[in-house]
Amino acid sequence: MAALIFLITYKGLLLFLQDKVSLPAFLSGIKWDPENGHFGALAMICGSIFVTTLAVLLAFPFSFGTAIFISEIKPARGKKYLRLAIELLIGIPAVVYGFVGISIVVPLLRFIFGGTGFGLLAGAIVLAIMVLPTMSTLCVDAFKSVPESYRKTSRALGATQWQTLQRIVLPIALPQIIVAVLFALAQAFGEAIAVQMVLGNAILLPKHLMSPAATLTSVITSGMGDSIRGSVENDALWSLALLLLLISLLFNLAAHFAMRRRS
Repeated sequence: MAALIFLITYKGLLLFLQDKVSLPAFLSGIKWDPENGHFGALAMICGSIFVTTLAVLLAFPFSFGTAIFISEIKPARGKKYLRLAIELLIGIPAVVYGFVGISIVVPLLRFIFGGTGFGLLAGAIVLAIMVLPTMSTLCVDAFKSVPESYRKTSRALGATQWQTLQRIVLPIALPQIIVAVLFALAQAFGEAIAVQMVLGNAILLPKHLMSPAATLTSVITSGMGDSIRGSVENDALWSLALLLLLISLLFNLAAHFAMRRRS
């Protein structure tokens, strides 16, 4: 882990230390054209944040409801099939999600909203399906971490199942649910292939949900193979990788502090 962080940090800082590119211009610039000296990463940062946030907002109600269904309602047959469905979703490769997005999500959005169908909303829907199993599993663990004796005591005092869930289970499980959301954000933020296939890959500031956009990961994956090692263009991609690493570390630190709060 230390070697990986050192490598990405070293390569990512070359753009600023060796190639003399301004860090404020890198973070606030809109135009990305390394071959002609334009290194603005703001459009990709905004694209990553928007598509990730929207994906988690779409996935959370389904994940939360699934967790309540499995841990609190507990129907034996339904619980078994729901767990099987979650496990199947976990095992599907990312590129398959991308093909599903191109074959179903994009044409559906094109039919409903017009345009090409590629854009933020298509990427968010595909990402939401991808993070759904992770968030559901972690939310189930959050509810299961609440001792069963708390539920029995609450019901023995006359509380209904809904009152027990609302006033006993949810407040105790809330920090771990926040951790589930943070891990889903980290997973969605780092996803590349599936998003790249449906997002449109236009390095522009998103204006609405159907705007084509680009993320940090999509630009790195599409550009790294064509860049020459040691060139300014290659250094710029490493700087995007460093930025992606720092944001991912922030998500993990936030999850760590949320777990400490629960303890």
